[in-house]
Amino acid sequence: MYTDTPALQPIIPAYHVEILSAAQRQTLKSAALEVLSEVGVHCPSGKALKIYAEHGASVDFDRQIVRLAPEVVTAAMSHAPRRYTMAGRRPEFDLDLDGTRLYCATDGCGVETIDFETRQRRPSVKRDVATSARLADSLSSIGFYWPMVSAQDRPATAPLHELEAAFNNTVKHVQSETVMGEAAARYAIEMASVIAGGSASRRARPPLSLLVCCIAPLAQDKEGMESALAFAEAGLPVGFMSMANAGSTAPATIAGTVVTGDAEIVAAMTLIQMAYPGAPTFHSFMPGIMHPHSGAYLGTAWEGTLLYAVGVELAHNWGVPTLAGVFGTDAQVPGWQSAGDAASSLLLLALAGAETGAGLGLVESCTLLYPEALVLDSDIYHRVRLEAAGIDTSQEALALDVIRTVGPRGQFLRHPHTRRHLRRLEFSDLSAQPAVEGGYRDPLEAAREKVDWILMNHHPQPLEERQQAELDKILRTAEEELG
Repeated sequence: MYTDTPALQPIIPAYHVEILSAAQRQTLKSAALEVLSEVGVHCPSGKALKIYAEHGASVDFDRQIVRLAPEVVTAAMSHAPRRYTMAGRRPEFDLDLDGTRLYCATDGCGVETIDFETRQRRPSVKRDVATSARLADSLSSIGFYWPMVSAQDRPATAPLHELEAAFNNTVKHVQSETVMGEAAARYAIEMASVIAGGSASRRARPPLSLLVCCIAPLAQDKEGMESALAFAEAGLPVGFMSMANAGSTAPATIAGTVVTGDAEIVAAMTLIQMAYPGAPTFHSFMPGIMHPHSGAYLGTAWEGTLLYAVGVELAHNWGVPTLAGVFGTDAQVPGWQSAGDAASSLLLLALAGAETGAGLGLVESCTLLYPEALVLDSDIYHRVRLEAAGIDTSQEALALDVIRTVGPRGQFLRHPHTRRHLRRLEFSDLSAQPAVEGGYRDPLEAAREKVDWILMNHHPQPLEERQQAELDKILRTAEEELG
């Protein structure tokens, strides 16, 4: 028997904000095009260099530098789709990236975890990927799943084991950040075909997507680009992320960091559209700001939140969806800092029109999994979801007849309207929870208890035995080749 996964509750904003003026958007786009044309990007993949050269780029094969004239970029990017679907295992968990709602994912690629049972800190293993996938499956705030930590007990084929653990423990769409290299990509694509029910279904409803990080400043990763090309050929969505760091791998200004990161991402998306016009791609700008005293990468410095929101508008300026940075705190433990880092960024990104965002559940700059952090972040998510939805001003909501009936110094508590509508209000199940001895419980304690309850009671719909057997076969073959 399995537990039915709750319906998704995306953030559907009733109002919107613009961070950049039309003139600023054009200025930043022109600057990125100038960088691509005059400075270029480093690309160590011979396969990618050949595609660039065949489609009008200026390629220095010896130095592995690609320069892209503005007209070459705009011609290629004109094929990129503005809207597409990232599918779940079941249709009700499909994500339609139509620009009207924001779906969020867990954070990913952590390397350590606070053990779910012993509460001791240790390196992460495959079972942690599976457990956190099951936890994410139970939360209506999570639209799709990034494997939250790495399967370090499976070093040679960790990304593929992470996918197997994810597919077996959530019915939601899965997005990988770690499938690198064409050989690994081919196995991941084969796994996606098993989940989708064949190659045609995989293209129509892709259950898997890929995120590839650029190398700041202005460089690409050979294995990352070649896995991206394989995914695009297979019809699976692929996106590119810049983590340019203001002051070290990007200029020490907000605008300079934006231009550098945008150029990195656009160069990669241009390659995909050259090779496979119309392939679903997305833009992900998740920069940091270097702390001048320590050199640390700060993803949630005071001005960092603004950078993420600007990234949403950059993506739309190029005509593609975005994967925005949400949550992803620099805090060491869940608490005041992590909550402050999360709430303002999520609301701003939702109002800026982000289609997807990732970052729930990890601390220490996305390296450490605290089990209760995912539940705490989910609580903040629902607060933002309600804030972004605006207010109902219908006649029923205005309640003028009720106000007339009750009158001055009256009592609304026993009116039927109150009983009807109070039940419709949503409240946190972590905060303002009465304690047995009086007062209120610590939300951290309540979050830990909720995690334990979910893992004891929530069991997602398993894969069919045939699918499990096929995934096992793919993993065995991959380990023979790659291990």
